[in-house]
Amino acid sequence: MREWVTGGDIHKDNLQAICDGVIEHGRALSEARGGRAQPIACLVMENGQLVGGATGRTEFRRLIVNYLWVDAQRRGMGLGAEALHRLEALAVERGCVDALIETLDDDVAEWYSRCGYQVIAHVPQYCGPWSRHTLLKTLDGAHGNAADEQ
Repeated sequence: MREWVTGGDIHKDNLQAICDGVIEHGRALSEARGGRAQPIACLVMENGQLVGGATGRTEFRRLIVNYLWVDAQRRGMGLGAEALHRLEALAVERGCVDALIETLDDDVAEWYSRCGYQVIAHVPQYCGPWSRHTLLKTLDGAHGNAADEQ
């Protein structure tokens, strides 16, 4: 018997199962074309406490940055740029030639531009007052060794 459940009160386990299913499907599509997504991260610790970092994955010789975060009390000290640059350097070691990042914040998009990223897509009013910015950066020191990680 089929049952449709709709609305905003869907159990979080069911929502997570849908998310996991989409990610697994995408991973299978990528792997069928030779992709091997590998997680990548750079953390900033102070006295054993996490105060910032960047996470993402590398695949098809591209770094995809998922998250970049610095504790609010430590912003403006260059930690975000340093975490991003360290993540990029790790990606270059894996054979990546560029990096992709997205944001909904206009000011953050400008900050990424100052870090060497170029806007390759912009969707105004993507979600209410926020615009979607997709930015790409060619990584310095990147090499084209085909044997490197995809």
